[in-house]
Amino acid sequence: METQTNFKLLYEKNIVVLSGILFCAGISSVIAQTNTIADWTFESVSILAQTNTPADGNVLPIAADVGSGSLTGHHATAVGSEFSTPSGNGSSKALSANNWLANDYWQAQVSTLTYANLIVVWDQTASATGPKNWALQYSTDGTAFTSFFTYTVPAATAWNPSTAATTTSYNVDLTSVLSLDNLSAAYFRLVDTSAATGGAVNGGNVGTSGTGRIDNFAVLSVPEPTSLALAALGGFAVLGLSIFKKRN
Repeated sequence: METQTNFKLLYEKNIVVLSGILFCAGISSVIAQTNTIADWTFESVSILAQTNTPADGNVLPIAADVGSGSLTGHHATAVGSEFSTPSGNGSSKALSANNWLANDYWQAQVSTLTYANLIVVWDQTASATGPKNWALQYSTDGTAFTSFFTYTVPAATAWNPSTAATTTSYNVDLTSVLSLDNLSAAYFRLVDTSAATGGAVNGGNVGTSGTGRIDNFAVLSVPEPTSLALAALGGFAVLGLSIFKKRN
């Protein structure tokens, strides 16, 4: 009788372990359903220092490498503002600019039609005299922008094509901003908020030759929390059914 009881306990323990694995697999399958709305790696971009529009300080729109969208750069001062594609964060190219002033920005425009629960991810660095203080802003009309996340670029981190620096990566959860869901056009800006005096990465003044660089900018859509809950229920359903069959 004791041997039979121990076998039963072992069997049910294995069922619990197996059900846990299936439960985790359910969660993983939901997470794997994350959709990339738009992703810019800049690997296919060829921008020479003078290909920005000199009349208004803008870099011409860059199409997303994955998905659909348009990314631009804007500087209030056109003279001396240069955009280029130096080494990325563990890749061949990134998008870079010099001559930063407060309120200059990078901007991505994407359609979020049929999408909800947005997350924005990117890599960012700056040279020693580049701007250190930034804000992620969003807009539903391209005119009125709301600051959602402020951050400071860490001490100058040199990017190279072979090794990615994890300290220069950002991940911002915008799932609470329901107004960004299901739009024909949603806008996201990385805005320079650094003062000219003392606003550089090295603690000094922002220099005209100081650069700010971005890479791997992406807008993602993640599953709704209810989807995760359903995956969890699926795991527990397997567990309950297995135990029910054994006991009957």
